[in-house]
Amino acid sequence: MHKHRFDPGALVAGLFFLAVAGIFLVGGFADTSILPVYGLAPAVLIGLGAVGLVRALTRARRRGP
Repeated sequence: MHKHRFDPGALVAGLFFLAVAGIFLVGGFADTSILPVYGLAPAVLIGLGAVGLVRALTRARRRGP
């Protein structure tokens, strides 16, 4: 089997989507809303921005001098 490099961007993306799924799961079992609908879009955009930032920083570090 071919070894692959560690990709921190993929790890952060996976953890982010796991957290979003966990919020929806807890919200389904709870009587009240954990994250209001109007707070969902900013949370997703901030999370995707963080993932993009990690990907850009790790890519720049790999290509370094």
